Amino acid sequence: MSTEGRPRGQPPWVERERRGGAAGIVLRSLAGSVVIIAAYFLLPLTSRPDDRAILVLGTGLAGLGLLLSLQIRTILRSPFPLARAIEALAISIPLFLVIFSATYYLMGEADPAGWSEPLSRLDAAYFTTTVFATVGFGDITPVSELARSVVTAQMIGDVVLVGLIARVFVGAVKEGRRRQRADKQP
Repeated sequence: MSTEGRPRGQPPWVERERRGGAAGIVLRSLAGSVVIIAAYFLLPLTSRPDDRAILVLGTGLAGLGLLLSLQIRTILRSPFPLARAIEALAISIPLFLVIFSATYYLMGEADPAGWSEPLSRLDAAYFTTTVFATVGFGDITPVSELARSVVTAQMIGDVVLVGLIARVFVGAVKEGRRRQRADKQP
């Protein structure tokens, strides 16, 4: 034990998490999701014909990758690995959808002819969600090659996010629980 009353090598947030419990994690994840969605609808998004949308997409996906790697580490160290994994998904999925929604919105602003109809923020979020859910009603469609390319990237990202990331989080939960059992053994 360290002088602060926690096991050596244990981050200080782990003890705070123990006191707050799984309910605190769930509330934080809900609040995080609401903040991400509110930010999408409230923050200014402007585009010029210089295809800033692709920069937003690349930066957003790089940031999401960094966030996912940090979340995996947090799940492994957490006293509540399952709750932490749920929190990670509750933050990562809305963030992923908002990144693509903002990209589609900016692309629509820069080149309205790239889509079958003009895209409002709500239209872009709706389209992103229908692609993510693999519903694809066909009411909004990408027309330009750039728009189709970005939608294709989202479809691949959807499969990766749902399949691979979920598997990694489940593995991190199992590993976190295994470590908890090992820590309890004399």
